[in-house]
Amino acid sequence: MGRKNNKRPWMLNMLIVVTIIVVFLVFAAHYKNWIRTENDSMEILSGIYYKELRYAEIDSVVMVQKIPSLERINGFSAMEREKGLFKDSIHKTEVYMYVDRLSQPKIRVVYQDSLKLFLNLTDSTETQQMFQFLTDKIKPNQ
Repeated sequence: MGRKNNKRPWMLNMLIVVTIIVVFLVFAAHYKNWIRTENDSMEILSGIYYKELRYAEIDSVVMVQKIPSLERINGFSAMEREKGLFKDSIHKTEVYMYVDRLSQPKIRVVYQDSLKLFLNLTDSTETQQMFQFLTDKIKPNQ
């Protein structure tokens, strides 16, 4: 009897390794909200979802416990995370969602008169600090 060679081709092994690396990188990119603050704006990045928010365009900032019922346009929900672009079916406006913990309070930002953005971070203390930061930016010296 001939011996059967059970080795996988090297190309398949490389494909498996590359796939695992890509999946890990995508998970790491979506795992949390990456926020960079500038003098006149704030940039929020979570995976492929990016939003630049100019402080001058912010109309209001409030803390809320729950988010309203929204229709998903593009995004995902996983465990306590909600990320992406949603649609408010009542007001017919786009809503950006950057929520790391649904059970924690969320910052609701209304900007450009009617657009909304919901944001919170994994750590509730960091969320509170971000809320205070945004409040100070729209109401300086009060």
